[in-house]
This record gives sequence, structure tokens and C-alpha cells, in this order.
Amino acid sequence: LDAPVWRYLPEFRGAHLDSITVRHLLSHSSGLVQWQPLYYHASNAREAFAAIREMPLQWGVGEGRHYSDLGFMLLGFIVERSSGQRLDEYVQREFYQPLGLRSTTFLPKARGFTEFAATELGNGYERHMVYDSTFGYRYRGDPTAWRGWRGGVLRGEVNDGNSWYANGGVAGHAGLFATGTDLRVLLDLLVAGGTYGGHRYLSADAVSRFLTLDRYGHYLGWMMPRDLPPGSFMHTGFTGTWVLGVPSLQLSVVLLTNKQNMRTDAKGNFANLAPLQAAVARSIIAALAP
Repeated sequence: LDAPVWRYLPEFRGAHLDSITVRHLLSHSSGLVQWQPLYYHASNAREAFAAIREMPLQWGVGEGRHYSDLGFMLLGFIVERSSGQRLDEYVQREFYQPLGLRSTTFLPKARGFTEFAATELGNGYERHMVYDSTFGYRYRGDPTAWRGWRGGVLRGEVNDGNSWYANGGVAGHAGLFATGTDLRVLLDLLVAGGTYGGHRYLSADAVSRFLTLDRYGHYLGWMMPRDLPPGSFMHTGFTGTWVLGVPSLQLSVVLLTNKQNMRTDAKGNFANLAPLQAAVARSIIAALAP
């Protein structure tokens, strides 16, 4: 975890990059920008990696927690370089198949799946991010320089533009499809310290390392929810997904919505699901209380 990124990705070198570690990527403390439309410069993973490598850091390395999609994209590249396989092929063989997860996959249409919840009409929201300076992500060049936006209702295609346009739908930060049933298995695995169905898939030490609070008050790759039992961990998804694990109660909660298939408010934003997620968590935990 504390090895520099360049040990796995030798091209990731430079005065501003040399001190970034795998832990920095997992804890969102690398200083990398939160998001940029890489597809303005990249049409494949190799070009996306090069674009990230050339970006100046937005914060000092280790100075604070600033969520970064680009950091998790780099983690996907590390898995690929270390395993010698594509990310989707590696996780399918090493994790999803052994766990019996039949509906968890990247590029689901290519694997024969046909039933999907609709996400959004094209990439309208992301296009708005690129064009509108009030969102804080406006493209620094000419926003009209790239015109590859998808139209029509997105089904079975990752909503995220950097994953779809710049990485072919397979990336460390976005692109994975699953059902609520499969996600519950993954959560149960972590809640139980690495075991599921009487078999150990992850060492207890590995799970502990990821679910121990860091200096920023969160976990590696996970968020710490406030006002819930100690040790609880959660994560949200941009399109309206949310998962919660509460080890002290052996509880796994999965809430999947497709909020980006709904109307936006007057400011162009989709519904804020945080109050609903918090209410669901409180209700379930209260029902389990002795």
C-alpha cells in the first residue's frame, strides 16, 4: 500500500508524482484533480493514462482527502499492469466467478445480458459539467472541440464518460454492473471479515487494512458514515447507487436507484438521495436494535 505508484507504472514519474503511493490513491489524498473530461485528449486507456500523467496536481500530496475519479482509474491500470490481464478479465476470474456472482460484470451487453435499468438520456449532465463553469469542471479549452456525445437512453452502457469514451467501458473508477443480490454478497464478504459461505476469499488482515480509519476520517476506498455504529462503511455511486455495511450487526444494505433517469431541478441537478439513504439506514438499524 505504501509503495510508490511508479513501482507498478514506471512511466508515472516526475517531481510532482514520485511521492504518490497506492495508499494515496485509495484514500483520495494524492492531490490529483477530482475529474476532468479525459476523452477530449484520449480515446483509449493508454492515452487516458498519458493525459493523467501530464496533469498538474490540484493539491499537495497527502495534504487532504479530495475525491478523485482519476486516482481510481490509476488503480485499475495498476491491477492490469501487475496481473498482465485486462481489469475486467482479472476481477471476473479472481473474484466474481469464485464468489458465484453471475450478474456482476463490465460491458454487460457484450456478455449477453439484456435487462438493464435506464440511466440517462445521453450524457446530458456530463456535457453540462463540461460547458458550465458553475459546476467547477468546465473544460479549460474549447468545449466544442469534442462532439462525440452519446444520444438516446443509456442502457447497459456505463454512464461515466471517461470510462466509456476514453477506456472502452472498463476502468478502475466506473463501468461495473451488478444486481442487488450480487452486491449483497460482496458486502457480506467484507462484513464477515473476508469469508462468505464458509470459504475465505480475503485475508482478515487485508479487510482490516481497508476498513481501518485513516488520518482523514475515512477508510481505504470506503467512506465512514456519520451517526451510525462504529465500523460502518459505505459508498455512493454517481447514478444513484448506495451500499452500506455494518459489521457490528452483520448487516449489508443495498439501495439501487436510477436517479439520472429523472428530471433535474431548476439548477440542473438531479435529486439528492443522501436524506433517503440516511433514513433507510436509520430505519433498518433501529429495527434490529435489541
